[in-house]
Amino acid sequence: MTRPVPTLSSISRHLISLLCLCGALSAYGQPKLRVAEPVDSVAFLRGFAVSVDLVGPIQKMVSDYGQFEGAFRVNLRDKYFPIIEAGIGKASHNDAVTKISYSSSAPYFRVGIDFNLMKMKHDVNRIYGGVRYGFSSFKYDISHPGVTDPKWGGTAVFEAQDVSCNYHWAEIVAGVDSKIWGPFHLGWSVRYRRRIAHDDGPLDNVWYVPGYGKAGSTRLGGTFNVIIDI
Repeated sequence: MTRPVPTLSSISRHLISLLCLCGALSAYGQPKLRVAEPVDSVAFLRGFAVSVDLVGPIQKMVSDYGQFEGAFRVNLRDKYFPIIEAGIGKASHNDAVTKISYSSSAPYFRVGIDFNLMKMKHDVNRIYGGVRYGFSSFKYDISHPGVTDPKWGGTAVFEAQDVSCNYHWAEIVAGVDSKIWGPFHLGWSVRYRRRIAHDDGPLDNVWYVPGYGKAGSTRLGGTFNVIIDI
């Protein structure tokens, strides 16, 4: 029996099939190329900044209380900003209805961290969110002109000095930091404060807490800061 002679077309089909099989095997065995992500070469420590708040002094000028506050901030890779805030809170309040006078002046401290929320982390302007822990151990003075006994006469004066108290609170912070010129920045923040623990002292009559504001379980506040990079 004679074998059929391969035709040119059948040879071509076999060659094409063989080439396709070799190509598939080559593609299967070829390692996949991965595109390397760009490496952030920015130094871990990017610098420091100091700032002062302008809201507190203005608030003290136009109301019965306010504070004088400064801050020291560390820049880590333009992403994380550990910060320490410290100041002195002052209050001098006279209640027109009860005739009670209240005064206090004491330091306070906050420690926390801000996070840069912008996609372009190394931009000169920043939007950030952060958290704080605040603490103040303070004393206050309280007085009343006295109550006159309508029957027997005489006046009973009420007064207490150096009543010791303390407050612990947490803050959630959102803000903006914008470069103005050279090392100078302006920034503002809004803050939600939540009391963690407190001791109102033996009289249980705290009106103002340095660094926190009027006494209560929650408070809203804000800052407007002049910032200098160092």
